[in-house]
Amino acid sequence: MFKNITKMKTPHTYAIIFGVVIFAWILTFLIPAGRFSTHDITYTDNNGTEKTRTVLQQDSFRYYYHYNMGAVQKDLTAIANNPEKLDEMGVDKGDLDDLLKTNSAEWTDEDLSDAGITDAALYKEFGMGIYDQSAPLHKTARIWGTEDTGGFGVLNYVFEGLVTGDRTGTAVGIVALILVVGGSFGIIMRTGAVDAGIYAFINTAKGLERAALPLLFFVFSLGGATFGMAEECIPFAMVMVPFVIALGYDSIVAVTVTFVASQVGNAVSWMSPFSVAIAQGIAGIPVLSGTSFRLPMWFIVTALSAAYMMIYAEKIRKHPESSVVYESDKFFRDRMNETTEEEKEFKLGHKLILLEMLAVLVWIVWGVTQEGYYIPEIASQFFVMGFVAGVTAIIFKLNGMTINEMAASFQSGVKDLAGTAVVVGMAKGILLVLGGSDATEPSALNTILHYIGESVHGIPAFLGAEIMYVFQSCFNLAVTSNSGQAALTMPIMAPLSDVLGIHRQIAVLAYQMGAGFVDAFTPVSAALIGVLGVAHIDWATWAKFQIKMQGFFFLMGTIILFIACMIGLQ
Repeated sequence: MFKNITKMKTPHTYAIIFGVVIFAWILTFLIPAGRFSTHDITYTDNNGTEKTRTVLQQDSFRYYYHYNMGAVQKDLTAIANNPEKLDEMGVDKGDLDDLLKTNSAEWTDEDLSDAGITDAALYKEFGMGIYDQSAPLHKTARIWGTEDTGGFGVLNYVFEGLVTGDRTGTAVGIVALILVVGGSFGIIMRTGAVDAGIYAFINTAKGLERAALPLLFFVFSLGGATFGMAEECIPFAMVMVPFVIALGYDSIVAVTVTFVASQVGNAVSWMSPFSVAIAQGIAGIPVLSGTSFRLPMWFIVTALSAAYMMIYAEKIRKHPESSVVYESDKFFRDRMNETTEEEKEFKLGHKLILLEMLAVLVWIVWGVTQEGYYIPEIASQFFVMGFVAGVTAIIFKLNGMTINEMAASFQSGVKDLAGTAVVVGMAKGILLVLGGSDATEPSALNTILHYIGESVHGIPAFLGAEIMYVFQSCFNLAVTSNSGQAALTMPIMAPLSDVLGIHRQIAVLAYQMGAGFVDAFTPVSAALIGVLGVAHIDWATWAKFQIKMQGFFFLMGTIILFIACMIGLQ
């Protein structure tokens, strides 16, 4: 089956995402919208700090209905003179009195909202009686529109996806990071330091090339396991792609040894603050519990994954033309072939630039792990890296670098990753079409989440754990944020594990493996698309290779869940 799939001629990434968007849109016609109420929970993170997170209430699901305004008026009238109830609901008495003076037959959802009356507060206080339950409603995007003109339109998914969120990690922030990183590395690559360093390594470490790849795989896996490395792989890939190709492999190997390795580490992490720590906190089990199982699991899974990569890598080294990216890798091979002997010379200026790059990368790791740096800070750090590298090249007269050349190189680097930045916005559009990831807002995604949760009841423990794993894997195709997925799914999966007779630790395990492994495949992952853009690999081409590896990952995940169920992991 896999053989047939990998031989299929796949369309362009943009076309694939558009097809998924249309499919998601069709689903919203078929699946009624639903919503959950939310509440805040407190948990202790891996640093011992008490944190609060908003999660959905597992038993609060209801379909999206029109209000029965007559019933709503009756209920509100009954509490209009109860200050304690009004305060509990967050409703101002004056606003409520003004609303009650009007005809309830003319009330709209906006009227209730303007009075400070939320759906969650009404449902909590009065239950399902506030709704007209004759038929659940669908929440389907218009064919065309914007937030200013009639609401979100499916044919505007590119723009809406690009501008979604803020600078701290959603689409607009990641797009900005990709462009800044591209510009910074445009300068660095123009200095010639990376190329010269690669040739210096090859000349001084002959015979050790094969050992370098598994070692690097473990390093990046450790990054994913400890601080949830993902977007940080984009700049590393800019160095690793030409390095790995120079060793006789292909860009697929470079992406695997960087991004895939980081997601393997994330999938079987014992301490990632963005996945396992949050999921355990939401599930109500001690943070970092189960380490004695997860730590050896991380080592074994990383070793097996590295071995899988090396089998492929050695095949490519012996027969380079068999690579599905042989033609696109020509860009990197030609650049290396065009490098003169003078440019291969590893000069003092080159060494200083590489040391500066190393210093900034250490600074980034420290900032992420110790100071909570994220997208804005990381972007600034990479800009510093590119700027200092350019100034160093000017001082040491490397490759004829000037101020104008610095500016032009930055522009060129931005241009090279502009297409990748667009894909990030397009991929985000899939989630927007499904109604977004807010549990309190009506969406088809919330309904799907509820359906899956209900289907797990009453089945054998291991089968239930396996269904959880499959569900988390599929859910990650739409929601790639590890923390977001945990907030949406764990409030449902944790209680379900109790019903199935398995420990909540196993529910967390199913979540983290589903979220982690599939991040290496899904076209919705901004980090993956960023890395593929750096490597000049179209997602459709990547999928031909990765779908086989996903089968390998799924098999390992199933075995791990089976062992966890057999030993009664807690």
